[in-house]
Amino acid sequence: MGGEQWKAWAKGAAYTMGMQTANIPYALLKYYQALDLDDAEAMLLLQLLSFRQVEHNEFPTLEELEWRTGAAPGIIAARIQKLMKAGFIGIEDEQDPMTGIRYERYDLSGLYEKLGTILASEQQERITAINQPPAAAVNQASKEEERERNLFIIFEKEFARPLSPMECETISGWLDQDRYPEELILMALKESVFAGKLHFRYIDRILLEWNRNRVRTAEDARAYTQKFRQR
Repeated sequence: MGGEQWKAWAKGAAYTMGMQTANIPYALLKYYQALDLDDAEAMLLLQLLSFRQVEHNEFPTLEELEWRTGAAPGIIAARIQKLMKAGFIGIEDEQDPMTGIRYERYDLSGLYEKLGTILASEQQERITAINQPPAAAVNQASKEEERERNLFIIFEKEFARPLSPMECETISGWLDQDRYPEELILMALKESVFAGKLHFRYIDRILLEWNRNRVRTAEDARAYTQKFRQR
């Protein structure tokens, strides 16, 4: 390969790497030691995330993980077992609704829940240390943070990936600016899953449509949706 060909190939590879990026939870990089994970275990979780997001492979083989991490045979299996026992990951048995074929996938919701818990705890400590507000105000802030954290976790489970900062801002805006009830946001998420259009723009359109039609509660949403489907 000549010099110019090499430069062109390297440029193409660099462009491809820019396109094939994985959305890695910053909280995992920051807090993995606080979660009693060592470097190798944290890297294994990062590899599971990258397989899912970039290669759309939700159940990489032990051999694939060994090759990717450079681990000796048998090491990955032991690490997987440890992560499962600690509640970071699980293995789910699924069935393709179109073909009926059963398959297995790694469930990473335990990881997201642990990260959400440690983030909420850090936020609460920061509020207490800086502001020292009255106990009632702290309780209210804690409730709001818990509500928001729970929504983040539910959305991450449905999307099967960490949320981006912009997506987190969107959820916060629904709660704080638009004043949508939590139950209504969850109903809109459910509708997007049902419609097979799991993305934030579609969920936002559902909430706007409901707001224009004075849909205020989950019961209102169920009635409106049923009426719409019967047209």
